[in-house]
Amino acid sequence: MKTLYIVRHAKSSWDHPELADHERPILTKGENRTKLISDYLVEKNHTVDLIISSHAIRARQTASIIADALNYPEKNIQISPNIYHGGIDNLSNQLYELPDTINSVMLFGHNPTFTSFANYFLHKKIDWLPTSAIVCIEFDTDRWENFINAQKKVKFVITPRLLKENRNK
Repeated sequence: MKTLYIVRHAKSSWDHPELADHERPILTKGENRTKLISDYLVEKNHTVDLIISSHAIRARQTASIIADALNYPEKNIQISPNIYHGGIDNLSNQLYELPDTINSVMLFGHNPTFTSFANYFLHKKIDWLPTSAIVCIEFDTDRWENFINAQKKVKFVITPRLLKENRNK
């Protein structure tokens, strides 16, 4: 069994127009929403063997928050420029190249690619993957090179808004 977590970066700041897009940091609001997601993952005992993030600051910061909650060493987060600039094929190739000893991987990146990538596996398509949202899919295979054609099960699609609504019930 292989598990894929697709995580969109936290809400980022547009306060500094002089910054290049990949240099924009997350907002406190984004950090708080990401902590809701990380709390959910910890509560449900999720672990991850590998975290791969876009090189964009907002993606790396989001990855760091979740890595910290999951006791995943921040120094082990792999940075991939292919996530920031790439499309679905780049994300798939990133997974095809993983060693089969890795059973769970978490990717941190950007829309519109992450919405399209998630929708490739979802039966009920989503219009837009919100900031800090996470999609978890399990693949019935022992080899990453076979993940795309393997039987799959969507474990969850979680957004900060959904967690807030459930907490307030």
